[in-house]
Amino acid sequence: MTKEKINLLIVDDEEQFLESISKRLEVRDFKVVAVNRGEKAIEAARTHPIDIALVDLKMPGINGEQTLEALKKEHKWMEVVILTGHGSTDSAVDCTRKGAYHYLQKPCELDKLLSVLTEAYKKRVMNKMKIKQDRMDEVLSMAKSESPMAILRRIKELDKEEQ
Repeated sequence: MTKEKINLLIVDDEEQFLESISKRLEVRDFKVVAVNRGEKAIEAARTHPIDIALVDLKMPGINGEQTLEALKKEHKWMEVVILTGHGSTDSAVDCTRKGAYHYLQKPCELDKLLSVLTEAYKKRVMNKMKIKQDRMDEVLSMAKSESPMAILRRIKELDKEEQ
């Protein structure tokens, strides 16, 4: 039986860092999609299954904060971790308000990064499971008062929301 890998999107304009961190995480059971711009990250998230995004803050074009906002808007289950060498308390607060799971400073020890990525993945799975359970509870409560067709329509709506 093969172990399920965590789908990780890494976004950083420093090519050497991007290549190095990608290799280091791939050997640790991450399936990595690496891009060097925010625009490419948004497109990659549309075409690849992504669990977690690791996003640099300062990049040409769409910066990390804008990338964070776009990813969270389009992918409600995705967790985003900011990893930056140009951080400040203000930007950490702003990113957290906009949905970042965590905010790390470069250089970051690999063990710390792995710990944060693992916790972000756990949060993603737990949130998704809770939502599914809430939806199932809603359907079961409908079973007491709604017609079978109304229940079927609601299940179809819920299935479309998942996609």
